[in-house]
Amino acid sequence: MAHTRIRKFNTKDTYPEQKLDNDLCQAVVTRGGRTVYLRGQCPQDLDTARTIDSHDPVEQTHKVMQNIRQLIEECGGTMEHLVKVVVYLTDVRHREAVYRTMGEYIKGVHPVSTGVVVSALARPEWLVEIDGTAVIPD
Repeated sequence: MAHTRIRKFNTKDTYPEQKLDNDLCQAVVTRGGRTVYLRGQCPQDLDTARTIDSHDPVEQTHKVMQNIRQLIEECGGTMEHLVKVVVYLTDVRHREAVYRTMGEYIKGVHPVSTGVVVSALARPEWLVEIDGTAVIPD
């Protein structure tokens, strides 16, 4: 692991009433390296800025996480270097679906995570936006 993860946990233990399986932690310690701050990623193509044709929170989250992975890789890193995510949802009822899907991309990574429910995102069809921070070791 590229960074020290403090107090690792899995959301299936923290939220047993929800069907989640996210590897997270309470703190991440990095040393040196290059910090990458990602713009909030929405369910749109990075090259065309075209929103995907889906109002499904799972499909939107897949696109968002694919964008995050692609950007980190373009910066020279891997998902292992992801240290923090902030998840913005327009409907708390989508939380389980979004977090389950996000969990597929962060399995074994254990980033710090914050979730926020907002009244809207920049486009009315967007259900989820996730921003992230990665630290790529020297």
